[in-house]
Amino acid sequence: MYEGFATNGLFTESPFMEFKTGAGTKPIQETVVAFSNAEGGTLLIGVTDEGSIVGASGGKGQATSDAAHDSVRAVRDPGRYQIHQLDVDGREVVAVSVCRRVEGFAQMADGRVLQRRGARNAALMGAELADFVSQRLRRRYEQTDTAVPVPPGDGTLPLRALDGSDWLTQAPAERLVELGLATPQGTLTVAGALLLLRAPQEHLGKAYVEVFRYPGDSAEYDRRMEIVGPLHHQIESAARFVGEELGVELVVVGMQRHELPKLPTVVLREAIANALAHRDYQAAGTATRIDLYPDRVVVRSPGGLLEPVTVENIRDQQAARNTDLIRVLRRLGLAEDAGRGVDVMQDVMQSEMLDPPRFADHGTAVEVILPIRSAVSPLERTWIRELQQRGHLEPADRLVLVAAARGQALSNRSVRDLLHVDSVAARRTLRRLRDGGYLDQVGSRGGALYRLGSGLSPPLGVTLAPTQLLDEVADLAVRRPITNADVRRHTGLDRQQALHVLQVLVRQERLRQVGERRTSHYLSTGMLGESS
Repeated sequence: MYEGFATNGLFTESPFMEFKTGAGTKPIQETVVAFSNAEGGTLLIGVTDEGSIVGASGGKGQATSDAAHDSVRAVRDPGRYQIHQLDVDGREVVAVSVCRRVEGFAQMADGRVLQRRGARNAALMGAELADFVSQRLRRRYEQTDTAVPVPPGDGTLPLRALDGSDWLTQAPAERLVELGLATPQGTLTVAGALLLLRAPQEHLGKAYVEVFRYPGDSAEYDRRMEIVGPLHHQIESAARFVGEELGVELVVVGMQRHELPKLPTVVLREAIANALAHRDYQAAGTATRIDLYPDRVVVRSPGGLLEPVTVENIRDQQAARNTDLIRVLRRLGLAEDAGRGVDVMQDVMQSEMLDPPRFADHGTAVEVILPIRSAVSPLERTWIRELQQRGHLEPADRLVLVAAARGQALSNRSVRDLLHVDSVAARRTLRRLRDGGYLDQVGSRGGALYRLGSGLSPPLGVTLAPTQLLDEVADLAVRRPITNADVRRHTGLDRQQALHVLQVLVRQERLRQVGERRTSHYLSTGMLGESS
């Protein structure tokens, strides 16, 4: 089909289209830079110069996509881009779609500036380059002079106290200028005001965090909090406040009581630090906002994603709106190196068996949504934590063990479906867990099944089906009156889960509740019948 287009001259290289047969690093980079500095365009990999479809090298579209991502990452400030794998008459073609860069300009790693001219990538030089650069360059807002004098005497105290070193106390005036926090005239830049003033909102508008707590999905909040002060104080205070509001899951496994944060502290802090470090401070009428819901936390940062970052490539690409600010926060241990904040959030949520964070770009703001709930219960997460004390478990291992603890007999196919991997990766996971004593193998080769290792004893709340769990608690009450704490100790359930089981048994008239709240205890209706 596409070869017919090429023959008719309708599918040829143009100002907006480039063909490549392979994923060579330099040609991809040159085309991406040229498209970024013009009106954008699409690069098709697996297509000849004449427009014939030959497919990606060796039919390995994913490998070609990965190579294209690696090539674009080496470009300096490309426009936003997306990479897609296409199936054209049974042949894989990789499409790299590049948008025009709106602010600034793209460059090759060696400094060359290219622009798309017709069907070629032209290098800009001399006066032409100077004109192009002057039109595209912009001054970062964080470098703007606020006209606020550098605080006298202990103006750098907040940073010194947090850093614990003398890197800022040696020739402080010159050091502040070097870091982009002050001007040579002794006044603070926007970045300096955010870090060195005790009340930056007095000069920069809503340069603070607003937290809203919602009891449900209602539009009405029941608590509002403003967190002000220097930026590093906002990060630490906001993370602490949100963590305290969310609370912990109290889980009992065996004789051990565990407190499981509803969201990992490092994830909360990273989401808030990212929001404050990357927000657009020109939007002075809008605060960084955190919304707390029963099932999620939403962190909203003024300003959209910077080129070339998109929601789709947010883990692979990075761009900094406030480079001076981020440099100092990194030195203070409040920002991850080399844009690893998203990696940390995603990896830690996966490690804790929580649903992954979601990202949304609304143009004027970026949202990070951190789900609190998960398909894996707090009890199961706690049990997996205890297992990790025996040795390292990969994230995939943990999901497989939860499935086995729920009574599933696992096959290679069921693990492939569970983890969304191929048969080789599934086999590797099963064998690793078998060899570590976590799974027992029954049968061999294609008929092999894997069950939870006989030496493992997960809590009853993990292994029992809902009806079995109800029967277990009802039988417990036959021997003596029981309380919520008794159910938690016996099953490993948390307080709310135990209360739910007890309430179901009361509705089924298998138990009768005596007393209210903390004094509540439960009697078996069978026991009552015998006593009468």
